Amino acid sequence: MFFTIAISGGLRAQCCGGGGGSPVAGGSSQGVLNENQMEINTNLQYIHTTKFFSGDNRDTNYLDSYSSSYLYTRLAYGLSKKFTISLEAGYWLDKNEVGKNKSLTYKSSGIGDIIIFPRYNILNIEKNHKRTEITVGMGLKIPLGSYQDSSEMIEPFSGDSYYITKPLSVQTSSGSQDFIFYAFLSRTYSFYDFRVFANALYVKKGYNPIGEKMGDYASVGLFAGKTFFKKLAITMQLKAEWIAKMKLNETIREYDYPNYDPEATGSKKLFVVPQLSYNYKGFVIYALSEIPVYQYVTKTQIASEFQTTIGLSYRFMCKKACEVEPVK
Repeated sequence: MFFTIAISGGLRAQCCGGGGGSPVAGGSSQGVLNENQMEINTNLQYIHTTKFFSGDNRDTNYLDSYSSSYLYTRLAYGLSKKFTISLEAGYWLDKNEVGKNKSLTYKSSGIGDIIIFPRYNILNIEKNHKRTEITVGMGLKIPLGSYQDSSEMIEPFSGDSYYITKPLSVQTSSGSQDFIFYAFLSRTYSFYDFRVFANALYVKKGYNPIGEKMGDYASVGLFAGKTFFKKLAITMQLKAEWIAKMKLNETIREYDYPNYDPEATGSKKLFVVPQLSYNYKGFVIYALSEIPVYQYVTKTQIASEFQTTIGLSYRFMCKKACEVEPVK
């Protein structure tokens, strides 16, 4: 069994709760479950960076650091052998942005978004120890977390307190409803315990109630993986991602201009992602790390440096266990 993680709140100026990246985490490369099969998956994603770029060049005058810890859980159920639906949600344990020379620190935590994500298998052919599978999906992200969280500040001379909106990078949600489009192609050689597969993900972002639209997100991943001893799997992924610049409606531009630069959004990145997983009696424990190979950001932004994810998944047949006995 193979897993991969799509960035859930990747590192960008419009990132994380700001919605610049993909809202999906914890097994984005997935086909469908068997009929009446259930999956419970949870993973913890940790991000830390001290790198900040202008274009594709290092910038040393922006921030000191950025970090986050994200807990993501998915419940999925196979309604038939072709159709699976999942309910997914995330919680930010912490998000921290430290200003240059520790001048100003922003922190937050809290619930993120909930995702309803159905998938349908349009092709599944198995012949001569080879299986070809194509799955497509379309989901909806519903915001639950804060997109206007603020910090209390103290005026140094009068001692009066006032509030300023926190940066997008530490908001726990973008505040918008987004549509998710997904495709998965797999070719498995069971005789050799070898698999090659690919996925594509596109997130069409919507406007939030205050007129912000985070940039649309797209990613393409190419994978190769092999299983050893029927339990241990090693997978290598090459992932390319693109994020468009965010947009503001005319009301914000003319009357309530934000305390950030909306032009300093959008990026292009390339990652190598090694992954290790171990399967035991329906349980799969896995770990992976995203290693940036190339990244280009518009103007000056937070860049990717260190990101790792550890997770646990459990699949089981639910037909008998999930039935409720009738009252006699």
